[in-house]
Amino acid sequence: MATAAQWIEGARPRTLPNAIAPVLAGTAAAASVGGFVWWKAILCLLLSVALIIGVNYANDYSDGIRGTDDERVGPLRLVGSKLAAPAAVRNAAIACLTVGAVIGLVLAITSAWWLILVGAACLAGAWFYTGGRNPYGYSGFGEIAVFVFFGLVAVLGTEFVQAGRVDWAGLVCAVSVGAFSSAVLVTNNLRDIPTDTESGKLTLAVRLGDAHTRTLHMVLILIPFLALALLVWRSPWTLAALVALPLAIRANEPVRTGKNGPGLIPALAGTGQAMLVWSAIVAVALAVG
Repeated sequence: MATAAQWIEGARPRTLPNAIAPVLAGTAAAASVGGFVWWKAILCLLLSVALIIGVNYANDYSDGIRGTDDERVGPLRLVGSKLAAPAAVRNAAIACLTVGAVIGLVLAITSAWWLILVGAACLAGAWFYTGGRNPYGYSGFGEIAVFVFFGLVAVLGTEFVQAGRVDWAGLVCAVSVGAFSSAVLVTNNLRDIPTDTESGKLTLAVRLGDAHTRTLHMVLILIPFLALALLVWRSPWTLAALVALPLAIRANEPVRTGKNGPGLIPALAGTGQAMLVWSAIVAVALAVG
């Protein structure tokens, strides 16, 4: 039976920046147009965290029962390592996604009814990434889904429920955070190319190949810093986010220098750290104007 520490590790806490960063950026975008609502910001954060933990447990369950995680190089997987019963991990995923659904319902009722449809799409995206008969994550669409759900939807949704609208600054932030989030998944899938190829999991990394995947990671982590040239028109203080550039360069170093397997694990945490620092600084800059 898995210990509490193993359940926490199975939730993949290194991915939490993917949940926190879009809420920071979206809240700041709302504040920059006079729409900050503190309790909705908190609910958005709880929703984002619940969804990312839910999707992580769902992936653990679905990959585990397929045998994809039997020869795992990266962090702990509960089902693949046989530390937890598949049903227990499935139930944990459903519980987290249910919490997210309830919070999302509250936000929709207090903002706009059509957000319920957006929430339903998010839940479907979370489960069918690796679940179901034809998971889209096994066909190379994972990075696109991460860009959409943890970039565009998360940032713009956070801005909308607080400000009642979205604007160009929010869109720039959404694209930037989505690029960072996709870079995290690119790193993960680059590391898993050998095992994914063997198991028939055709991720984008498997389709592109090792060299092109490494180039993609570099492009994705540079996009947010190029985007500062646009955000500076909303607040010149957003240029302070350039202090995250060394973190991004350091995160890319294992990718750029040809590291494989466990050697790529630092790039996962490093990309998340660069995203969190960039988002926090941009959030403060946009909030103060």
